[in-house]
Amino acid sequence: MRVNREIRAPKVRLIGKDGSQIGVVSIKDAMMHAEQAGLDLVEISPNASPPVCKIIDYGKYRYQITKKERESKKAQHQAKLKEIKVKPNIDEHDLMTKIKHAREFIEKGNKVRVTCMFRGREMAHPELGEKVTERFVQELKDIAQVEASPKLMGRNLSLVLAPQGKK
Repeated sequence: MRVNREIRAPKVRLIGKDGSQIGVVSIKDAMMHAEQAGLDLVEISPNASPPVCKIIDYGKYRYQITKKERESKKAQHQAKLKEIKVKPNIDEHDLMTKIKHAREFIEKGNKVRVTCMFRGREMAHPELGEKVTERFVQELKDIAQVEASPKLMGRNLSLVLAPQGKK
């Protein structure tokens, strides 16, 4: 964005400080209008023919642009990855508590990684861990979808559940 003396076009379409159209004028006349108003000449649309310039307070204009950017950034929600760890021989009530926590995380828009950890001889029966992770998927299928299918990595079986898109 060019300001005042940085503008190189010989003629510009000028917009006054109150938003009124002044018309197509030479760059010298535009600078003179801006100096009389005690403000800056700012090139708003450089690709137009002729370029559009506006008489405004440049510092205030930049402040408003950064303020809008901050507001739009604040409105965005970054989905965090929450992790829930279970064991293959988890009790029914404990499992339902973990599923309830996962449901809360997903409703807030976060992703959930369910990790089933095997210890010792539990590795001989990985199907028990698969049952537990499948139970998570079944209980949460109304609000979540499987983003990463269950994978056995070393002694851990994990899958990622993500919130379903808006219907």
